[in-house]
Amino acid sequence: SSGQASTVGLLQSSQDVFNRIASFDLGAYWFRPRGIDGRTSENMMNGVSMVKSDNGNVDFSNWGGLNEIVRYPEIFSNHSPSEYAFGGASGIIYKNTKASEYRKGFQATYSITNRNYRQRVSLRYTSGMSKKGWAFTVMGAKRWAEEGIQEGTFYDAYGTYLGIEKRINDNHTITFNAFASPYRRSTASPSTQEVFDYRGVHYNSYWGWQDGEKRSERVRKGFQPIFQIQDFLKINKKSNLWTSVSYQFGKDKGSRLDWQNAQNPSPTYYKKLPSYYLNSIIYSQYHNNTPAANYDLLLQGYQAANENWINNNQDVTQINWSSLYAANLANDVVDQAEMSTRFGLTGKRAKYFLVNDVSDDKIFNAATHYTYNFNDKTRFLLNVSYQNFKSEYYREVNDLLGADYALNVDPYADSNKAGSSGLFDMNDTQLAKHVGDKINYDYILRRQEVKVNPGLKLSTGQFDVFVSGLFGYSTSNREGLFKNYLYQNNSFGESKDYNYWNYGLKGQIIYRLNGRNFFVYNGAYFSQAPFLEDIFINPRANNYTVPNIKNAVISANDLSYVISTPFLKLRATGYIVNTQNDTNVQRFFADGLVLNVSEADTGSEDKTASAFVTQTMSNVNKRNMGAELGVDVKVLPTLSLQGVASWGEYKYTNNPNVYISSDVMAAPYANLGTAYIKDFKVGGTAQKAFSAGFRYNSPKYWWFGASWNYLDDNNLDPSAILRTNDFIQNNNSSTPFVNLDDPKIERYMQQVKLPSSFFVNANVGKSWIIGKYYVLISGSVNNILDNRKYITGGFEQIRSANGNVDFENDYNSRYPNFAPKYWYTQGRSYFVNLQVRF
Repeated sequence: SSGQASTVGLLQSSQDVFNRIASFDLGAYWFRPRGIDGRTSENMMNGVSMVKSDNGNVDFSNWGGLNEIVRYPEIFSNHSPSEYAFGGASGIIYKNTKASEYRKGFQATYSITNRNYRQRVSLRYTSGMSKKGWAFTVMGAKRWAEEGIQEGTFYDAYGTYLGIEKRINDNHTITFNAFASPYRRSTASPSTQEVFDYRGVHYNSYWGWQDGEKRSERVRKGFQPIFQIQDFLKINKKSNLWTSVSYQFGKDKGSRLDWQNAQNPSPTYYKKLPSYYLNSIIYSQYHNNTPAANYDLLLQGYQAANENWINNNQDVTQINWSSLYAANLANDVVDQAEMSTRFGLTGKRAKYFLVNDVSDDKIFNAATHYTYNFNDKTRFLLNVSYQNFKSEYYREVNDLLGADYALNVDPYADSNKAGSSGLFDMNDTQLAKHVGDKINYDYILRRQEVKVNPGLKLSTGQFDVFVSGLFGYSTSNREGLFKNYLYQNNSFGESKDYNYWNYGLKGQIIYRLNGRNFFVYNGAYFSQAPFLEDIFINPRANNYTVPNIKNAVISANDLSYVISTPFLKLRATGYIVNTQNDTNVQRFFADGLVLNVSEADTGSEDKTASAFVTQTMSNVNKRNMGAELGVDVKVLPTLSLQGVASWGEYKYTNNPNVYISSDVMAAPYANLGTAYIKDFKVGGTAQKAFSAGFRYNSPKYWWFGASWNYLDDNNLDPSAILRTNDFIQNNNSSTPFVNLDDPKIERYMQQVKLPSSFFVNANVGKSWIIGKYYVLISGSVNNILDNRKYITGGFEQIRSANGNVDFENDYNSRYPNFAPKYWYTQGRSYFVNLQVRF
């Protein structure tokens, strides 16, 4: 209807001043509107979902570099309903890439920047629609950097696209779209505040020198092409049917160093930092129980480490690849004799080696989108989608670093299960693994999911109403391909199927006071099945699931007042989102796990392990509430002023249960009981954000804009494990450790609040038409004042309590042994773009 048409632009997220600034100005500093988990979003390409069933995320690298193809999608904000899918609580992005809809001719682009990559070049060609009904669009792009803004990082990525469209007649069109974006890049590490204070915010612990070149241990490599066919059929004047099928396959690999019976090679391993020695000295002075000789050794260790970090001795502050090769090539007669006696192996076993963690995806999607217009005021919608997800996850040997083989045996076997074989795969008698061989773990996750989404849009008088429903069903399982020695009856073969029903209802009511003033209400109530990585607590090793896992239930409401005139655009919104029964899974590498290690495990002289850890919270309840204001005022025909304010309060509203599992634990998981995090703030984004700026558009086709942006109330997400009774109590007496009094507990349990900060951004551009050429030059600078004090994210390190020592160190030390790790903003960044169309 005419009323519905008048509100389309009003409700499009891309047209909304708040969402535009939140995305481009505040989003540069990891601001997330309303603090909603991105896993409740929907991202659709040519009619099918790009959300992956294993973790609920979207891998944007699958079409990386193809900006000119995927730009300007339809965006439906937050929990508002959409014509294309039910979605969740954090928006729906929908993009059709029809070949004929791009501008006919060539478009060449060259960009320079100082961010993750340094340069980008692309070329797109569109044929336009021929008289015979064919249209073609092709594009290629490359992004690269020998070294990005973070030390020791490189970037090498390609993007290719092919779009073919065949118009059979005015009522029927078929399209084919293919995306292929192979990439290879290295990543940057989080670090403790101590490390940043020594080496600055661009420090990266993942690289070191080898033969005069920087080599990174953390390299991501991926190639997962997508092929899609879409059919557009206008059945009659009242109804349309769009049908899509899509298939994606390929591997994503991430490398890292692994080691057996050796010390952690990371330069930021806590025992290699000056704070380790200093904390030991502080503790010995506090208790006066360290012999003088040991005290002298600690002091010498601190002085040496401090000097190395101050002077940036890169044999110490970066990975020492030479020492890793030397350890592997050393003539360790004792070790070789043990390998020969125990396993019948000859040659030098790798103490250090590079591995790849691999996901090998195969994803099939099919979907239909049907519309029927009863009249110009009433429209019926029906979306049906199906996804078949299968991915194999395994670890493979990448580089033996001079050794002859890597041993596929758990180095902690004697402590985990005395007298056991320690075999990661008891069905495999070949224990010596070489480059390309699978090692440690190998399993498959599967899910099939069907969603049915009916909707009804109607307009009557001053009201527009949109109601959307959801009925969904999913079935999931795990298949182990390794028979792990710890879980011989629950690791190899298929698990049972885990089945979940989803349901939901969304509604939108628009009340038009007049043609310029509106009230808009959006409401949603729906369930969401746990993703595959939420269901299985330690899928690398076994089929065990998180206890009492169930669907999350989300209810969301917001009410907006909107003004839309040629001179003033304003939106003021209040919102509340409640999440219940959620499952929160965090997987990361942890130092300092205390194990009951026997003397046979010579790799951990201090009886601690560095290991891959899963922390799982079940029955998590959260509340996200707040208000948003966006204003755009045109004070002159060429000058507009913009302002944004976001006030939020995102909290945990209960004390959930917490479990921990690890590759080095004999039990499938440990139930740590209740995590006392009620009223703690949900981390990951600033909860208060403000922006003020202007934009000048010259009649001579140039523009200039600038903005001031402020972010506050950002917190680290609380580690559940660190806030359990199990962590602060002596397990022998079930009472707090002797010297752990109430002030120390209160200080220790406090949430880590991150510093607030402000940033200034600017952008400028100019366009020309020169004959048949259109030329555009644009540039932007973020963080002009080079603010390097803002922490964009981080996490509290998990470790096991070690009596009074850890608490004394934390209470008295400036740099605790297991302090939180952070990512900092990268400082001033720029992006300059040259575009030529012809």
